[in-house]
Formats: sequence, C-alpha cells, structure tokens
Amino acid sequence: MSDIPAPELAIATRNLSKQFDRLLAVDNVDLEVADGEVYGLIGPNGAGKTTLMRMLAAIEDPTTGDIYLQGERLDPDRPNPRLKRYLGYLPDDFPLYDDLTVWDYLDYFARLYDLREPGRSRRLLEILDLVQLIPKRDSLIATLSRGMKQRLSLGRTILHEPVLLLLDEPVSGLDPIARQQFREIIQVVREAGMTVLISSHILSDLAQLCSSIGIMELGCLVESTSIQELYQRLSQQRLQISLLGDNLAKSLDRAIAELRNCPQVESWTVGDRQLTVHFNGNETDSANLLRQLIQAQVNLYQFQIETDDLEDIFLQLGHQQTS
Repeated sequence: MSDIPAPELAIATRNLSKQFDRLLAVDNVDLEVADGEVYGLIGPNGAGKTTLMRMLAAIEDPTTGDIYLQGERLDPDRPNPRLKRYLGYLPDDFPLYDDLTVWDYLDYFARLYDLREPGRSRRLLEILDLVQLIPKRDSLIATLSRGMKQRLSLGRTILHEPVLLLLDEPVSGLDPIARQQFREIIQVVREAGMTVLISSHILSDLAQLCSSIGIMELGCLVESTSIQELYQRLSQQRLQISLLGDNLAKSLDRAIAELRNCPQVESWTVGDRQLTVHFNGNETDSANLLRQLIQAQVNLYQFQIETDDLEDIFLQLGHQQTS
C-alpha cells in the first residue's frame, strides 16, 4: 500500500493508531474508502470502530498515523475548516433539543453552518422532504418517535451538503419499519454522490446498503474488501434436503448413496427427516443432483439452497481469530 493515497479515495488512513493510557483502541489501521461508495464497518463492542470514526471526524487526535480526506491530509495541529466542511458526522449519542420544533432545530444548525436566506429555508425544506418529516416541521422534538428523531439527526448531519458521511450505529434501537426508512434515505444520499462510512451491529442492513465491508477486532482492521469478494471467498453453501414418506430409512440410504457419488458434495449431516449438505457446486450442479435423487426414487418434499449471509461470515471470521 502506497504512502500517498490515490486521488479517487474519499478516505485513506496510514498506520493510524489511538492509545488511551494502557488501552490501544485503534492499532495501525490502513483504511481505504473509494469515492462514492457505502462502506460498512463491523466488529464487536470495543473493537475500535467509534474511536476510528471520531478520528476521521477530527474529534479525536491520532496518537500516530495520518488521515487523508478527499486526498488532503487532515492535520490535527492546523485547523482546516474547509476540509472539515467535507464531513457530516452522526454519533450514536448525539443529543436532541426536545423543547425545539423540528424546523427550529434544523434552522439553528443551518445558521451555525452559515447558510443564509433565501437558500437556508429552501435547504431546510429539501432536508425535511428527504427525511420524510415535512408534516412534523412544527412539532416539538419531544413528541417524535425514535425513528423520527434518528431521521431528524441525519437531516441535521447533511444540512451543509457534506461529501463524506460518517454514521456510527445510526439504526440502533429502531424497529424494522424505521430501519427501512433510514436505509431508503441512505440510498438517496449515495445516489447524490456522497460517500458513506457506516457502522452497525445489524448486519442484514449493511448487507443491503454497502458496497464494501471492513471488519475490526481488538483495534485492528482484519478485513477490508468488497462485499461481493467477501461472499465469494467466505460464504459457504448448503443444501437442505427434506425426506417424505413412511419408508424413511430406504429414502435416506438412497439419498446418501447419491451424495457419495456427487463430486460437489463435501459433507453432510443427518437430522430428523432432513439432510444438511455442504455443497460447492453451481446451479447446474444442484439441478443435476436433484434429478439424480428423483431418479433414485428418493421421496423429497424440500430441496433448498442456502448460503451464508454477512452475519454467518462475521461469526466465522471471529471464530478464526479466537481459535
């Protein structure tokens, strides 16, 4: 990895570390996030994700190492307001002001960002439309649901049209409908050209949103790759074969005989009327196996292909790290 980041990178870090007394929270991280992508950061509690984000947001100074945003070095010793305007940062505990209305809250932050009329009011309406809160513009924040508050926080984060969005656990505690609404907003933001770095423990959401994934363990970035490459390399495939009929033993024997003769079958386990088969073939191979089982007069009522999802891969990598 070159010491000078490529110009098309929205984020690049080189040998980035953060030490708190005896705790090494971030350990020599080299992170690269391409311009315009949604990059998911995952890992257990205490892995260093929040500390890494706080350094990228210029809230925490690195102990060692360098940070580059849009190709420019972020120097903690020389404040660069222009560079920091690239950023929108949503921490997992950002406070809201319950006694303000939705409009007044956004207007307050718009003034802090030095947005001026008539553009300021126009921008507030754009944000309220994006986060689906126009009907709530005159409501007190105290009356909003948790999902509405999170959408309002996101709106505040992108008021100044940053090019880089840092989201730390933005859907924590939200119900499925609120998470879906939040995902839709992130998709719109991405289509508008923003780069998004998002951490979450809800891996199914990241699998739908992200083009790349980074996995942190004990302060180290142990994986950083496209989500497609991660699936191709680490996702395992299984066939769930369920048997039907009274003469179950005969069907089971016939099924196992066919599995032994199939080169794409790696192993299998036998459950109650079910075989779980570890399978490394493609769709044609699985179709051929199904045909062979039927021709062998195996009584089937289910033949289903399953693949590991992002959560399975994460648990698999965690097991490898601790074993």
